Amino acid sequence: MFMAEIFFRRQGGALLLDIKAQPGASRSGLAGAANGRLRVRIAKAPENGKANAELVSFLAGLLGCAKREVSVVAGERSRLKTVALPASCLEKLEGLLRESGGE
Repeated sequence: MFMAEIFFRRQGGALLLDIKAQPGASRSGLAGAANGRLRVRIAKAPENGKANAELVSFLAGLLGCAKREVSVVAGERSRLKTVALPASCLEKLEGLLRESGGE
C-alpha cells in the first residue's frame, strides 16, 4: 500500500517525492511503490532528457500544477529520482495515493 511507505517529504516550501522511474513504457502512469519510492511508468525513452521531461509533464498534469513548478532535483541520469513539487500538491498527492490503493 502506498501510504504505508514514506516516499515524500517537505523541504521549505516544496515537497520532495522519491521516484523509481520505468522509462520506455507504452503509456505513463503510476505503477505502485517499491523500496520507499513511488514507481512511475514513463512513455518515453531515457535519451536526451525525454523521459525526465515526460515525468515532469505527467506529474504536473496528474497533480494539477504547472510544469514549471515541477523539477527533477536528483537522479537526472538514474531511474532513482527525487522530484520537487509545490507544497500545495500535498493534499492532491495523498488523495491519489489513497485512491490507487497500492497498485
